[in-house]
Amino acid sequence: MLPEAIEAMTEQLGRVGNASSLHAAGREVRKVVEEARETIADALGARPSEVVFTSGGTEADNLAIKGLFWARRPRKRVLLSSVEHHAALDSAAWLADSQGAQVELLEVDEQGRVHPDTLRAAIARDPGDVAMISIMWANNEVGTVQPVQALAAVAGDHGIPFHSDAVQAIGQLPVSFAESGADALTLTGHKIGGPMGAGALLLARGVTPVSVQHGGGQERDVRSGTLDAPAIAGFAAAVRTAVKEQREHFLRLTGLRDELIDRVRRAVPDVVLNGDPVDRLPGNAHFSFPGCEGDALLMLLDARGIECSTGSACSAGVAQPSHVLLAMGAEAAAARGSLRFTLGHTSTHDDIDRLIEVLPAVVERARRAGLS
Repeated sequence: MLPEAIEAMTEQLGRVGNASSLHAAGREVRKVVEEARETIADALGARPSEVVFTSGGTEADNLAIKGLFWARRPRKRVLLSSVEHHAALDSAAWLADSQGAQVELLEVDEQGRVHPDTLRAAIARDPGDVAMISIMWANNEVGTVQPVQALAAVAGDHGIPFHSDAVQAIGQLPVSFAESGADALTLTGHKIGGPMGAGALLLARGVTPVSVQHGGGQERDVRSGTLDAPAIAGFAAAVRTAVKEQREHFLRLTGLRDELIDRVRRAVPDVVLNGDPVDRLPGNAHFSFPGCEGDALLMLLDARGIECSTGSACSAGVAQPSHVLLAMGAEAAAARGSLRFTLGHTSTHDDIDRLIEVLPAVVERARRAGLS
């Protein structure tokens, strides 16, 4: 966590009060929440009324996809990119299984990008039956950045609500809700140095999904529940700092990432870099290691103090190829033999040195194990 987020959160941890209560303690907590709402809105080019607090990105994706689908009934079609996070894919799959939705996964190119013409053609098959569209801002596995403004404009031409999961983008890329053209935007705290368990869905004025969670009617009556004021305060502080330092952070991480990619390629000459080589998240480097199983590489590196990921962390431990790489046209073996290295505000050149020091021997051992 960022020091600013820790300070803001811990300052509130001893406070007693429910932000929905009318007594003095409740009003004090409400002030904390509303100031946090204003901070996030100001940092991300939104109105305070457009910030709906959630428990994180997964809940925000569920609210956007399920809620907008229900609000647009009897329309049935839901369009998503084939490389979405499982929080989006599984929400849509549930709608298909139990609610009669017709879920269509949009093809991506070999770098994992949805082209506006692909979305335009999908809509054109039956524009009047499209309930909503969800395409992430930047991919959590391979780091490829999507042309969100262009995609949102295509949706806007047909009056179709457009949601984007921007969890990976906040603090790494310039993000403005107003300029994006999106109707709903997902963000979360722990990806930007804030606390886990705090996030938000930015909802444009006039966009009202059906509630997924019912109760006291908090957050525009679309997300009921007592608000976690300390986590929200820490979340807002993280957003403010991450957005303020975004350009500096981008340049520093891009330099580290490019160094990491170059040195990994020299250490393992047949390695394959996945995702767009340039238009990608600054802290993301995703590789396929021929002849290796990703899980073996991960555990061997972990034993040497290097923490990385195979595919999405949320599906780690499940022995299946990355759906993202398969959608990009990779063979199943290559998809299974891939690793994601990510860099953040605490990363240094020494971290890269340590990786390169152990990587060749780890790859060699993983290949021997794969052949046995």
